[in-house]
Amino acid sequence: MPKITLRTASPADVPQILALIRELAEYEKALDQVVATESNLTEDLFGPRPVCEAVMGDVDGVVQGFALFFHNYSTWVGRRGVYLEDLYVRPTARGCGLGKALFQRVAQIANERGCQRMDWMVLDWNTTAHEFYKRMGAYAMSDWTMWRLQGDALRHAANQ
Repeated sequence: MPKITLRTASPADVPQILALIRELAEYEKALDQVVATESNLTEDLFGPRPVCEAVMGDVDGVVQGFALFFHNYSTWVGRRGVYLEDLYVRPTARGCGLGKALFQRVAQIANERGCQRMDWMVLDWNTTAHEFYKRMGAYAMSDWTMWRLQGDALRHAANQ
């Protein structure tokens, strides 16, 4: 049985985090959209005002996955929550329990910090992930639609 170890990411993990982000983007058919760099990940994870956190997942001493998350806030609940931005396990390590362990660790962190909920998004076509999250007790919020501004549209909206 493989040995799974979870640990809080450190600055030394940034190259691996970026590699995992790129692997996830390739899996999601969006590698061309990754513009993250080691420099901005280091700043955002470990700078003077960190905006996100990461948990690394090792299998038999080798990094095989990660979960990256940050706090959000619900005005209705009046409490902060956790937004799980990415949870990724390399294909060679799938099925050993690493994904579940990473997911549970983020949920534990949310509970320890008094968060009232945990949110994330899953691509419509990723039925494997849908089934995984259902097994964890989650449900899809089909009555909400995510909207986005980016690039020129964001700049235009800021200057109207």
